Amino acid sequence: MLQQQQKAIIVGVQLQLQTDFAYSMQELRNLADACFIEVVGELSQKASRVNPSHYIGTGKIEELKALHAELEADVVIFNDELSPSQIRNLEADLECTVIDRTILILDIFAERAKTREAQLQVEVARLQYMLPRLVGLRASLGRQGGGSGVKNKGAGETKLELDRRRIEERITALHAELEKLVARRQIQRKQRKKNEVPVVCLVGYTNTGKSSLMNALIDKFHPESEKRVFAQDMLFATLETSVRSIDLPDKKSFLLTDTVGFVSQLPHHLIKAFRSTLEEVTEADLLVHVVDYSHADYSQLVAVTNETLKDLGALELPTIFAYNKCDLTNHPYPQIVDGTVYMSAQESAGLDELIAVIRSHVFNDYVQCELLVPFSQGRLVAYFNENAHVQETSYEETGTRLRMECRTSDLERYRNDVTVLQG
Repeated sequence: MLQQQQKAIIVGVQLQLQTDFAYSMQELRNLADACFIEVVGELSQKASRVNPSHYIGTGKIEELKALHAELEADVVIFNDELSPSQIRNLEADLECTVIDRTILILDIFAERAKTREAQLQVEVARLQYMLPRLVGLRASLGRQGGGSGVKNKGAGETKLELDRRRIEERITALHAELEKLVARRQIQRKQRKKNEVPVVCLVGYTNTGKSSLMNALIDKFHPESEKRVFAQDMLFATLETSVRSIDLPDKKSFLLTDTVGFVSQLPHHLIKAFRSTLEEVTEADLLVHVVDYSHADYSQLVAVTNETLKDLGALELPTIFAYNKCDLTNHPYPQIVDGTVYMSAQESAGLDELIAVIRSHVFNDYVQCELLVPFSQGRLVAYFNENAHVQETSYEETGTRLRMECRTSDLERYRNDVTVLQG
């Protein structure tokens, strides 16, 4: 079903020393487009601070009213999160629907959420955003009527207070359901840690090709698998954290995690709601920061992602850069330059280079060794064949001789059960 396109004017305030204003306004256009809203006009103002009552000054309000009438716009979208009073004042003066960047992002998330956890997280964020924006809420607080005492307390409640109470009850119920899902996720993470499998996490701005990269790696190492993830050329295609095991030919494996993409000024309600999902990032052994190298302002995308990682407390984690979409640029690829991989997930070019860099970070606890395993410890031969890269096997009078590469922890664990000939 085709959605009726609304027309919008976008409005932003450029503060002093703000260098990314033009970029953030373009990003607002992209967000509107993702909500099937056509941007027909733009208005901006340079100021030392945002106007506390109307976001923009009175002169600009008049200019905006005229522009709104001339372009026959349905809605005005503001580039920052508006306070409840700003929304009220703007809607009263402009006599039209007013929305901000936050509700635009929340709408996209609501549209894209597929799993139960993502849907719950988005609903919590939307309700928390709505709660202080129930019109006239502050004025109506305390206006209890219809008697006194606990028994009759709700008898004279206003509609707004009932709305507020319903929202708060709904948030509490959603949190309870989310906590069960979060607990399950934490058990899974503990199990992974116990198994000593390294976790590599794909991070980056939305629509840089993280899911396409994950699918390319699945196709390369598990061609028969049906574990591809959803990937599409649109903002926030991925809202669910997907974890896939990548098993390399030499018996090494790591878990690859695909995460929700970042965008500048990601609403704090969303970061709070998605914290359990984003915790996957903070507990990774290595981050692969995927960058859309074909983007005219890719360095800004990197800055936005770094800012979000900083908010999550994950900026200090070991990170490698994968400059993706090189097929849309003149830069030679695939290649590794100072640890950065230039590649194209779309063409599956640069996957070997990326794996080589990932290996150097997450498999540095491996050691080359030669062991003689007594016949009485035959189970260890089976274990090493399963969990190590056995390069050569030969049989001697007293046992099985293995030349292999294995985890240092495995060698130490079984050192007393075997004869270590080398390593």
